[in-house]
Amino acid sequence: MPQYHNPIQTQYTAAELHRLEVLEKRYRQAARNMFAQRVAHYHALTGGNYTSITIRDQKSRWGSCSSRGTLSFNYRLIFAPIKILDYVVIHELCHLTHMNHSKDFWNMVASVMPEYKTYQKWLREHGQELTLEKHLLRQGIPMKL
Repeated sequence: MPQYHNPIQTQYTAAELHRLEVLEKRYRQAARNMFAQRVAHYHALTGGNYTSITIRDQKSRWGSCSSRGTLSFNYRLIFAPIKILDYVVIHELCHLTHMNHSKDFWNMVASVMPEYKTYQKWLREHGQELTLEKHLLRQGIPMKL
């Protein structure tokens, strides 16, 4: 299990850190399931061939697509509205056809999700809010035991 990374400068007890590690593991599994579903749904619209889906906690990316067809997604997108997660899925699936950000690439994204710029903007403006701590606080779940 990955060790929980604490981006907030708060001191947690060992029990609180363990709780956060368990919760992160659960959210990562939920993200794995959600991404598999959303990729299957949108893949029918975008085509291309992918080999696998990986879930990570990337610091500066929401998703990526390797030249070998590996789709990688940031688990923290599970805390975003579903349309944001869908935008990232569509974006990465379109890279299976266009491994660049050319006009053809963006036209393909727009053909599947015409309003993608709205979600792209939301992610730029609110992406830093997609953390386990902030999600738990929004849900009214206390951080300290």
